[in-house]
Amino acid sequence: MGFQITGDTAADKVLDDSSFALLAGMMLDQQYPMEHAFRGPAKVLERFGTFAPDAIAAADPEEFAAMASTPPAIHRFPGSMAARLQELARIVEETYGGDASRLWTEATDGKDLLRRVMALPGFGKQKAQIFVALLAKQLGVRPEGWEAVVGDYALEGHRSVADVVDADSLQKVRDFKKAKKAAARTAD
Repeated sequence: MGFQITGDTAADKVLDDSSFALLAGMMLDQQYPMEHAFRGPAKVLERFGTFAPDAIAAADPEEFAAMASTPPAIHRFPGSMAARLQELARIVEETYGGDASRLWTEATDGKDLLRRVMALPGFGKQKAQIFVALLAKQLGVRPEGWEAVVGDYALEGHRSVADVVDADSLQKVRDFKKAKKAAARTAD
């Protein structure tokens, strides 16, 4: 089973084929609809010709930002996200030898994996927890103690991108988030 996050078979295949694309899609998933964020790597691949971390890290920042801003842009804030993507690529290249999967395959346990993800640009604790849950639920990456570090994201249900496996589950995640926001507004 491959990813079915973007609603676009070709864009989902990029996520299937590249651990760095999956990581980058998660990084882009903020203040932007999740399926569009996860399409970002496919847009970069199509325009830039590669999604290799070394090539992205070495790209001219102004040219890379211009490419990322070309409609349809990779994000609603394409310039800042292009810079963040290049920084993510540099870290993956320097720390993990260009292989983003080493981030999780070499983690000693759930706490170590969460720490590694939180050290990346654009990953706060909640996003890191969601990414660890995504790895566990969709890729079967379950280092010891992963459930404890992801909290409620380990539960069954439709809380985040970690639970998206098709269009129906994407809608259920959207409904959950909408209800959560409505409840927060009511509580204020």
